Amino acid sequence: MISPSLESHRQKFPALANKAYFNYGGQGPLPQVSMDAILQGYNEVQCSGPFSRKINQWQNQETQLTRQLLATELGISPETLSFTENVTVGCNIALWGMAWQPGDHLLISDCEHPGIIATVQELQRRFDLNVSFFPLRETLNQGDPVEMISKFLKPNTRLLVISHILWNTGQVLPLTEIVNLCHQNYNTKVLVDAAQSVGVLPLKLTETKVDFYAFTGHKWFCGPDGLGGLYIRAESLSELSPTFIGWRSIITNEQGKPIAWTPDAKRYEVATSAYPLYAGLRHAINLHHQWGTPIKRYQQICKNSQYLWEKLSEIPQIQCLRTAPPEAGLVSFQLNTIKSHQSLVNHLESKGIFLRTLLDPNCVRACVHYLTLPSEIDQLIEGIKQFIASL
Repeated sequence: MISPSLESHRQKFPALANKAYFNYGGQGPLPQVSMDAILQGYNEVQCSGPFSRKINQWQNQETQLTRQLLATELGISPETLSFTENVTVGCNIALWGMAWQPGDHLLISDCEHPGIIATVQELQRRFDLNVSFFPLRETLNQGDPVEMISKFLKPNTRLLVISHILWNTGQVLPLTEIVNLCHQNYNTKVLVDAAQSVGVLPLKLTETKVDFYAFTGHKWFCGPDGLGGLYIRAESLSELSPTFIGWRSIITNEQGKPIAWTPDAKRYEVATSAYPLYAGLRHAINLHHQWGTPIKRYQQICKNSQYLWEKLSEIPQIQCLRTAPPEAGLVSFQLNTIKSHQSLVNHLESKGIFLRTLLDPNCVRACVHYLTLPSEIDQLIEGIKQFIASL
């Protein structure tokens, strides 16, 4: 199969027209084929009867097809995948589902998203946990993240919480090595925030032996917002109790009374979903495959990030957080001539160039996809130079 040219391929994403988009790590552009599929799904539901035997069969088929496709993308068994709304929900399922005891140790990096940190803080308050934040950011340009984690593990460390790709610095962590270290440490479990890795890295999660891996479809997959998933390693399933419970979680007897959890990861699903979104996500993933394999797409992302990093490094007033080309699509940098990076972002957006600021660390983050054109990167660099010249 011959891949379409990138220019013609990009035309299938309406949001990419007339702008330079660098916010894939926040939300990816939804392709037209996904929007059409979602609308067609809602039309099917309404025309056939929203609550009917036919639609029930249609929902089951949509669920099965999407579960199988996502399992293939992640390199897992379909039975180990639970559908969620987003990454945060997936992380909450794992965090609240463990049988915490007072004094248990939870280890988390200093680079995690505020939504996850807030959840951990509430767990600490309710269950009297011992929580440690280890300095992962120190290993961005030198040092070994595995060695750093090993210094903070304790015999009573029940869970390590990390990201596969850090949302603020773009660092890619050696997941398999980290998981092996934790499992050797009194079987410490590992929960991964995969917001920035799914749709970027070629994945074979079963081989990593990671316990919990929460992801979303609306970022690098460019799928609809409101649909994600949680992978639960089969060996860890029995240790994670459902927190939210509904008819999808349970098995009932002949009288309709609940008698057991479903034997697989569906036990963490609750009730009615927006099923037309499922086709939207499948169409987005299949569209990416039309352009190239996961490996080819990842290689192109790294090529684009290196090009952007090199161009930024040539500007004297810019300091990239990484001292070497990034290993994924997130490129974070600081402008040393201003106190607030928001003014730069506002200026660029007025020129049709979209990126964002971060507070910790205080920086600007630009995300490049395989969909990103070199000319867009050149446009961004020129916009930054013009802003600096105007100061």
